[in-house]
Amino acid sequence: MITTLIKTHKGQSILLVHDTNSPRPYSRKILLQGAKGLVRKYPEQKIHIEGLSPQHRWEDLSSYSEKYQHPLLTSLEEKAKGAGHGGMDFIEDYRLIQCLREGKPTDSDVYEGATISAVIALSEKSIAGKSIPVEFPDFTRGQWRTRKPLKIITA
Repeated sequence: MITTLIKTHKGQSILLVHDTNSPRPYSRKILLQGAKGLVRKYPEQKIHIEGLSPQHRWEDLSSYSEKYQHPLLTSLEEKAKGAGHGGMDFIEDYRLIQCLREGKPTDSDVYEGATISAVIALSEKSIAGKSIPVEFPDFTRGQWRTRKPLKIITA
């Protein structure tokens, strides 16, 4: 089991836990927390949004799904049924093939791929150094500051 604490350039913290070997029931502790709310995906889909949700109480995520469901998921939901990871494997493959066929940039680029992959090596280096902090390289050489976010994607 590996627990990694990542501090972003803007001072935000990311707690990353990777555990594939503990003798326990399957769990994906997917939790995303921001300044105004948090959402979890497993074992139950729950959400709390400051100012909207009852104080200190979870709500069912489904109460917000219709309003905030991503159009890509909505348009591919039926085709993705039964595919791995709740249909996400199908959607990721679909988008990659769609971008390649249409000559469009893919949803993630080589810099994002390098960043995701680097977490493993950097965690390993930190562990070998008895949990020393390790500087995370900026593969974009500062270009992340001016990169435009993806627009809302549809199928």
